[in-house]
Amino acid sequence: MLLCAAAAAASAALTAADTHRGPLPPLAARYAEATLEVTVTSDPRSTRPHVRGAARAQPTVVLEGEATRLLNGGREARGTAAAATALRTPVLVIAHPSWLGLLPSTKVKVTGRLAPPAREGDRIAAVIRVGGQGPPEVIGRPSALQRVAARLRAGLRSATDGLETDARALLPGLVVGDTSRIPPELEEAFRATDLTHLLAVSGSNLAILITVLVGPPHLAARAERRGLAARLGVPLRLTAVLGALLVLGFVVVCRPDPSVLRAAVCGLITLMAIGTGRRRSLLPALAAAVLLLVLYDPWLSRSYGFALSVLATGALLTLAPRWGDALRRRGVPARAAESLAAAAAAQAVCGPVIAVMAARVSLVAVPCNLLAELAVAPATVLGFAALVAAPVAPPLAQGLAWLAGWPASWAASVARTGADLPGAELGWPGTWAGGLLLAVVTAAAVVAARGVLRRPWLCAACALLLMVALIRPAPLTRVVTGWPPPGWRFAACDVGQGDALVLAAGEGSAVVVDAGPEPRAVDRCLRALGVERVPLLILSHFHADHVDGLPGVLRGRAVGAIETTSLAAPPGQVTFVRRTAQQAGVPVVEAVPGERRRLGELSWEVLWPPPVIPGGAVAAAAEDGPNDASVTLLVHSAGLSLLLLGDLEPPAQRALLEAHPELPSVDVLKVAHHGSAYQDPELIRRLHPRLAVVSVGTGNPYGHPSPHTLAELGSQGAAVLRTDRDGPVAVTSEATAVTPP
Repeated sequence: MLLCAAAAAASAALTAADTHRGPLPPLAARYAEATLEVTVTSDPRSTRPHVRGAARAQPTVVLEGEATRLLNGGREARGTAAAATALRTPVLVIAHPSWLGLLPSTKVKVTGRLAPPAREGDRIAAVIRVGGQGPPEVIGRPSALQRVAARLRAGLRSATDGLETDARALLPGLVVGDTSRIPPELEEAFRATDLTHLLAVSGSNLAILITVLVGPPHLAARAERRGLAARLGVPLRLTAVLGALLVLGFVVVCRPDPSVLRAAVCGLITLMAIGTGRRRSLLPALAAAVLLLVLYDPWLSRSYGFALSVLATGALLTLAPRWGDALRRRGVPARAAESLAAAAAAQAVCGPVIAVMAARVSLVAVPCNLLAELAVAPATVLGFAALVAAPVAPPLAQGLAWLAGWPASWAASVARTGADLPGAELGWPGTWAGGLLLAVVTAAAVVAARGVLRRPWLCAACALLLMVALIRPAPLTRVVTGWPPPGWRFAACDVGQGDALVLAAGEGSAVVVDAGPEPRAVDRCLRALGVERVPLLILSHFHADHVDGLPGVLRGRAVGAIETTSLAAPPGQVTFVRRTAQQAGVPVVEAVPGERRRLGELSWEVLWPPPVIPGGAVAAAAEDGPNDASVTLLVHSAGLSLLLLGDLEPPAQRALLEAHPELPSVDVLKVAHHGSAYQDPELIRRLHPRLAVVSVGTGNPYGHPSPHTLAELGSQGAAVLRTDRDGPVAVTSEATAVTPP
């Protein structure tokens, strides 16, 4: 142990020195411009689109590489020895989407601005943001091996082109780790159900392929082995050699991700034991694999993916057999006991690490893994067969991909169904203390399970409680949590830095105003409120923090129509709204000032914006853009009055006051623009609200809500509730505000 620790420390010190050696770190500290020759060491990956403030972030490509030469250190480095310096420095390149097709081992010439890594002690020495928008300047072709691997991956993608959406997205990821087609909502569903190991290829895929070749592990070295090699009469030692070639090819085609490396080294050690006739034990093989990999690349010790892979494999080798035996002794069928024990053991040891990483605990992880596991083996075997067949027989590859698409679609359906359950996830402290707490809770649950398994009626009661926690029936949830409160008329969802407001319009029905920045957040809020029908969805304006959650409102609900502002800007979000509505078959109409509508006890009037007349009828909207064109509503609901201001800025707020001098005081004010400092004091004094609701995200970089705005509201006697601190807010007909416990 001392020798291994000393070797690991020495390897880590030597590896970490690469991030401090040479001219790049000081140039990055000064944010200098530089021209480098970089060898690509990873597949370029697109950043997922996310909303930052009012806009959606521009898509970029991120890739890892090794800077081999510094050709020009820019103005900041002139006169130094930096020019044309040979290097071996790890860097991270942020570039235009046109760089997406680069292969590992390609050499490119990169010009851009350097920056230090975002985290202290990262494995890269510098980040270089490419200045141009054009394609990369390639100065060296990728290796022949990488070109062959790229053709195989491209062949699999082509073979899956005709499949249904989920299978087309998931199968390349499941087989070779190609996640480029997976949409954000499917990725989020897999994350919520702890099935992310299926999105990218993992050690289980390699284990399946080796099992196909050499047979079940317990028979691999015996005369009665049942693998494909034995059926073809291949000798044992040649089988080990073929298995080693399979492992190496697997790593090249699927890329050396942490879980793939761990599985590959374990597989090679096991195959070496088979070939030499030595007694095999998988646990020492795992330990040797971890030690070798950490000595080779110490940064793996800081990889969540590597840690989860090692922990899951260790649990399968140690805990799962004992738990499976215990279940069999209690009458559980052998195959079911083995599967249940494997899923439970892996989740028990990985759960604390996932909690630290994601600040949540999945309550559906074990059943979803059990159900999805049925699809992994057939999808992997058929997918790899399609991969191999694609270059020589494309029609055969398409047929195999079609067959593999069925289990892939099943896995996607399991993830989506599990993630849609109201109780799929439980928030948890995302700290190491939180992880330790979950480990203690898990250990206590394992100890308690021994007694529970002896009493069938207690097992049934626990299963029933779990089902109730997952489904969360609305009447029972309301009794237990008090949310939503009886007779609620208005609710402000907690969707982060954005708006999503709900106006009750009858049992299971509501008018929704704005959809927030993220579909899943608004969908959860509407589910918790019991909203199944949306007669009208009003989008106050087209900024991303108000419209990007639109798919979440449409998910599983009957939506009558979408009403928007008359100012069609910004164009990207306008196109997104219209395309999404068209796909869902929902008509889009424009709000008309003076428009009045009623649904039962709910009624509202559109106060703003005035119609857009070429030449400038909407001075405020034309002056300050989408914010000042926000649809503004005066709402009455069962004796409650509300004013929803969207993101109006002071010029439009003053114009609103001038256009409606009779504007009355209100019970509830949805504060404009997330409580920013830009408010018109006269409007606040005129409205004199009893309650002010601020829809705002935790830790937002804009300083919302402004202390000045909060003070102004307080001076008018308004009680202020904000979603970043109070969570979702519901208001009853008596103007009583309620937040979840």
